Amino acid sequence: MPVSWKSWASLLHISLLLCATGVVSEEVQLEPLNSTVLEGSEVRFNATVVGTWQIMTWTVQEFLVLTLSKTGDITPSSEQFSARFCSSDNSCVEFTIHNVTRSQSGSVTCTVQGNFGPKTAQLYVQESGAVSIVGGNMTVNQDQQVEFQCVTTAWFPVPTVSWTRNGAAVNSSLYNTTSVADGDSFNSTSILQFQAVSDTTVTCLATVPTLPNPQSSSVFLQVVPKPPDWTVLIAVVVSFGSAGLLAFLIIGIILCYKRRKEQKPNYQDDMRRVRSQSQLSGVNAASRKRGEDNTAYVPEDQTSVAPSDVIDRGFFQMPDIVNITHTGTGSSSTDNIGDESGFKKHRHVTIV
Repeated sequence: MPVSWKSWASLLHISLLLCATGVVSEEVQLEPLNSTVLEGSEVRFNATVVGTWQIMTWTVQEFLVLTLSKTGDITPSSEQFSARFCSSDNSCVEFTIHNVTRSQSGSVTCTVQGNFGPKTAQLYVQESGAVSIVGGNMTVNQDQQVEFQCVTTAWFPVPTVSWTRNGAAVNSSLYNTTSVADGDSFNSTSILQFQAVSDTTVTCLATVPTLPNPQSSSVFLQVVPKPPDWTVLIAVVVSFGSAGLLAFLIIGIILCYKRRKEQKPNYQDDMRRVRSQSQLSGVNAASRKRGEDNTAYVPEDQTSVAPSDVIDRGFFQMPDIVNITHTGTGSSSTDNIGDESGFKKHRHVTIV
């Protein structure tokens, strides 16, 4: 059946509209355009081709790593790279990099021969290093200030470091973390300080966004009860002892003062003592004035004495001499006077 020129015109119009809307245009759609993975893992990119194609190539950092055809022929540069069709019409290709390394970070480009043009995605590879707590397990006294140091090495990018105590997260204000570059990786040091109260399991954790579970290192802190502090008791005993000693001293001073005050004579006591002494002096003076009997005294008119009286009275014969002796401001004299009977009277005179 012949087709009129009007039908051809309509078909041409429809074709132009389809081209204008891009339905029959040739292009490549690449997903994802940015991918961040952990070193050693796998990364996948999907390329969907709109239009008819025959050959597709993949490059990593401008190095050709894989070639495939629509018929299913796949030629990788190494076992690290692979590809497969992800649609029944072979319009979708999945490209995989196995065991990705840090050196492969950068551009990943898919190119389809023809008028499709290349499509490029960016690959970012992170690296997890080592983490350890310096010094290992610790044993300290209760209430002692303790310090733990956690060291991370060979991480990219800078890891996020955190701490836990008995599984509970530690407030970030209790520890300090610093990082320094070491070639193409980073090393970090984190210091945690707190007061030891009881036995504790201390854990240091380090991670990067692509790491499924943080790397960790744990140590055990054993807390020994601190010995009794006798300082307070000694201070109390010394205080009470000092107070008691001071009290005894004050009491002793008061008692001594009272005793001295009681022993100190007052005016009435002095007068009473003087009166008593005066009375005693009067009695002694009277006795002195009365004198004692002189058994050897012989009256002047007596001319003879019995021998017994001489013996009893203590008479004795004296030579007929008179001795007078002066000494100092006073003088002493001894008079011996004889009478007819041959007896001598003996007198002593003291002149002052």
